[in-house]
Formats: sequence, structure tokens, C-alpha cells
Amino acid sequence: MGGFLFYVNQLLLLFMFIIILRLGFKVEVEAKIPAIIVFGDSSVDSGNNNVIKTLLKSNFRPYGRDFLAGQPTGRFSNGKVPPDFISEAFGLKPTIPAYLDPAFTIADFATGVCFASAGTGFDNATSDVLNVIPLWKEVELYKEYQMKLRGYLGNEKANEVIREALYLVSLGTNDFLENYYTIPRRRLQFSIQQFEDFLLELARNFIKEIYSVGVRKISFTGLPPMGCLPLERATNVMANFDCVDKYNLVALEFNNKLEAFVWDLNTQLPGLTMVFSNPYPIFYQIITNPYSFGYEVAGKACCGTGTFEMSYLCNQENSLTCPDASKYVFWDAFHPTQKTNQIIVNHLLPSLLSTFN
Repeated sequence: MGGFLFYVNQLLLLFMFIIILRLGFKVEVEAKIPAIIVFGDSSVDSGNNNVIKTLLKSNFRPYGRDFLAGQPTGRFSNGKVPPDFISEAFGLKPTIPAYLDPAFTIADFATGVCFASAGTGFDNATSDVLNVIPLWKEVELYKEYQMKLRGYLGNEKANEVIREALYLVSLGTNDFLENYYTIPRRRLQFSIQQFEDFLLELARNFIKEIYSVGVRKISFTGLPPMGCLPLERATNVMANFDCVDKYNLVALEFNNKLEAFVWDLNTQLPGLTMVFSNPYPIFYQIITNPYSFGYEVAGKACCGTGTFEMSYLCNQENSLTCPDASKYVFWDAFHPTQKTNQIIVNHLLPSLLSTFN
């Protein structure tokens, strides 16, 4: 009888946890991970593009409108991006600073830092499109960070942070939408399946390189339903502005390959623990059934008309920008609102917390 009651109690606890996540409440635990370290693109960039020469910036209103102090930071959202929520859930600080932001020092970066650059990808040709930081440069900045961390904490403590930190990797959408399907160079070289495999090889080299300098715990994020981004739907005139099925099928196919890729590297590299964090199912559910999550609009974004507005096309002077972003799945033509980011993170958290905490 006692065993049965224990089983029932466990089910009740699990049910309560699912309800908490579904309602979008914050989930926090005592920190066992010493730091959150971020590589990737605009899905996770917290402001590195502010200080480089590129048109792809978001350090002006209305970006950041619902952030902590209501100020733009360079995050491509009205508020927080996923690493912020993940850091807080692991009992660390509520936001992850950008490595190139001069307002922060190594003391701030010791418990979390972001090297991501909006517009980048696995392919160097992707970062060239809008002159942003390529992935190899993110790695070089990370190596520089390691040196600064050792100078700040000492070798032993710094090596512990490097080894025990959780590394978030989130990129790939730009490789397809801003590179392959926009610029003819890669389409002339590769079929779409060949391009996927080309990206996977670049991703493999990236993981092996950061592994070689001490990285051991990784959350590798898959692609979203990229055919449902407002920018893509706005151009899908013949299908009545619905999601672009072709792009979604590519995302699903690439995610399947990524899952196998993660499994393969876990078996190849001793001591590596890498989790495949797949945002596609929950994100697609939000887009196709927005009302059940408390949204009113999924096909357009809050900023302006939500069709083509992104970066400088999403600005404070645009009178069409919505007053309440929580009613919209998307903030601008390419990026989710803070609310959507939190729902997606809450969906992925149980796996991350059980694996790394």
C-alpha cells in the first residue's frame, strides 16, 4: 500500500510541475551549474552586435520595451531571450550579459556570458551576408574569455567553471533562410540534403574544438518551424500567407539529423554530455493553436505589421506596433516575444534540469 501511495504522490508532483510549466511560471532551483555560456545567433544574442559594424542591431526602442528596466539591450525581443530564463531556472543570475558589452567585466562573466551574434550561422558565408561575427570568431572570443577567467579566479577554480558550466548552442536558421534560400552560391554547390550534411560537419568541428578546450556540458538547440516566421508567411502569397511547408520540412529533417549527431558525439567524446533541445514541437503547437496559450495573433508580429519588420525596420516611430506583446507569438518578423521564449524554455527545462542539475 505504501508503494502505491508513493507512486500516486510522484504522479501528482509530476502533474503539478507540468501545470506550472504550461502556465508559464518561473521554475528555479539551487545552482549546481556554475555558469551559463552561450554560442549562437539572434535567438540567443544579448547584445554583441551592438559593437560591431552591421545593420543587424536591436539596441533601440521598441526592442527591450518589456525588459527589466524597459531599455533596449541588443536582444531581439521585447524582453528576455532563452538563455536569460535558463540561467534563472538554474539558480543563477536573471540575465546573461554580452561578452562585447563594455558595461560588463570578467566579474560579471564568471557566472554567465554570451558570445552569440545575430545573423550568424555554422557556415562562414552566412555571417558574411550581414557582416556579423562568424562562429569561429565566437570560439576565439571564448578562448580569450578562458584566459581572463583564469586571471580572475585562478587556474583551478576557472577550470572547474569551464568544465562544469552549461553551454547553450543555438543557430542554423540563418544558414537556410538568409544564406541557402537567398544567396545562390550554396544552392549551386549543394542540394538541400547535401547542405544539411555540410552544416552538420561544420557543427561537428565546432563541438570538437570547444571540447578540446574543456567544454563538457552542452545543450544543442534544434531549428524552429522556420516556415512559420512572419517574414516567410508574408511572402507566401499563393498559399494565402500560410506557413511555408518546404521550410518546415527542412527544419524537421535537419532536426532529425541533429538528434543523431548529438547521440553520435556523446558516444565519441569521453566525458561529453550533450542534450538535443528541440523547440520545434512546442513552437509549432503555439503557432497553430495560439489561443490555448493565451495569444490572439500568430501569423503577424507585434512590431509594425509584423511582416517584414526586423532590426531597423522595427522602430519606435512605427505607430502600428502593438501595445501588448503578450498577445502575440512573434515580436518582429523573425523573433518570438518574451512570453513565447519563456514558454519554449519551460517546455525544454525538465530535460535540462534532470540532466545537468
